[in-house]
Amino acid sequence: MKVILFCGGLGMRLREYSESIPKPMVPVGQRPILWNIMKYYAHFGHRDFILCLGYQAEVIKNYFLTYNEAISNDFVLQGDKTQNIKLLSTDIHDWTITFADTGLKSNIGQRLVAVKKYLENDDYFLATYADGLTDLPLDAAINHAIQQNKIANFVAFRPSQSFDLVSFRASNGLVDRLEHITKAGIWINGGYFTFKKEIFNYIEDGEELVYEPFRRLIKLNELIGYKYDGFFVSMDTFKEKQVIDDMYASGEAPWEVWKKK
Repeated sequence: MKVILFCGGLGMRLREYSESIPKPMVPVGQRPILWNIMKYYAHFGHRDFILCLGYQAEVIKNYFLTYNEAISNDFVLQGDKTQNIKLLSTDIHDWTITFADTGLKSNIGQRLVAVKKYLENDDYFLATYADGLTDLPLDAAINHAIQQNKIANFVAFRPSQSFDLVSFRASNGLVDRLEHITKAGIWINGGYFTFKKEIFNYIEDGEELVYEPFRRLIKLNELIGYKYDGFFVSMDTFKEKQVIDDMYASGEAPWEVWKKK
């Protein structure tokens, strides 16, 4: 299946990086988070990518135009000439990447509609934001979507943020319950989608994807959530970026499913 990646936003909540590079290019280990997400999909056999570009699109384009396989692969250097490098493994030699300008300030729904023409006649396609990492068994989620035969499918994860959920007993602010959000039975939309091509029939001009279109699909019983209780983290803030960096530095990077035997 083709994979659409929404990577054109401004990333204002990660301002420490977003003023110099687009959010999808923020590094996770040796490579940008965008590369890590694409590598994840490629591991499951989905190597045909459509990048919805916007803010600082040229940075993403130049990264792949000047891509250096030796950065993240073992190689043999014969002599002192770079052209004598013998790669022992490769990353993106079998990837197909479509770079599509979808507007500087477009929302996700508009970006999706803008790349419809690149999907050809595919019955299903995948899509995700360019800031979430997971070890989700992707095949299981896709098979569930196909078996349910619904127009829109997303993966629901447990929230990982460290804050408490509060409910009130009365209008004066008397607290009824205080519980850590990870123990409150809440699920969130993690932004890993499987869509049927009919999704475009439910997106009107200017609409955000997960609001009006999804509400229409809910009324028609055409929206399915696949619950996954495993690892998921979204790099929305500098604090979350630090958490990811600490995991990578300690050798615990669950999203690197391609390294598992």
